[in-house]
Amino acid sequence: MKVYHEAESRKVNVGKSSLINCLVGRKELAHTSSNPGKTQTINHYFINKSWYLVDLPGYGYAKVAQTMRAEWEKTLYKYLGKRENLMNVFVLVDRRIDPQKSDLTFLNKLGQHGLPVSVVFTKTDKMGKVNLEDNIQKFKDAMLEYWEEAPPFFITSAEKGTGRMELLKYIDVITKGWKKL
Repeated sequence: MKVYHEAESRKVNVGKSSLINCLVGRKELAHTSSNPGKTQTINHYFINKSWYLVDLPGYGYAKVAQTMRAEWEKTLYKYLGKRENLMNVFVLVDRRIDPQKSDLTFLNKLGQHGLPVSVVFTKTDKMGKVNLEDNIQKFKDAMLEYWEEAPPFFITSAEKGTGRMELLKYIDVITKGWKKL
């Protein structure tokens, strides 16, 4: 098993586009890349003629200038803060690495603004079950230093389809709740 260090872990691509493709059952709806930072614009996908999945630029490591990342972050918070119809923010976390300050900071900002959030652990097929459970517990413990209660968590693998149905059922529940309002 590879051990990731802080500097190395920031270069990990969390697999956001791959998970989107897995969820919708299409191989190339969201463009994938082995380099972090491929998504540089806000992309809307209309799903089943009933809800939008919005792919946003990531907030972590990307092979772009620091000024570009700062601009993405500003746009990201502005976009999320002004969405009256926002049902949930899925924050993707690569479970092969320890909790990252950038993930916890982002989640805390979302929580402080009262935005609905869930954590999606990605690439869970890349490690053994014991290590997976240990890493997830580390992340939950880190969150509970700031949160009274952890948000919903999902364990996924875009490669194997793990967690796909659980995420889709969760989205179905929250979209039905939204339509009733």
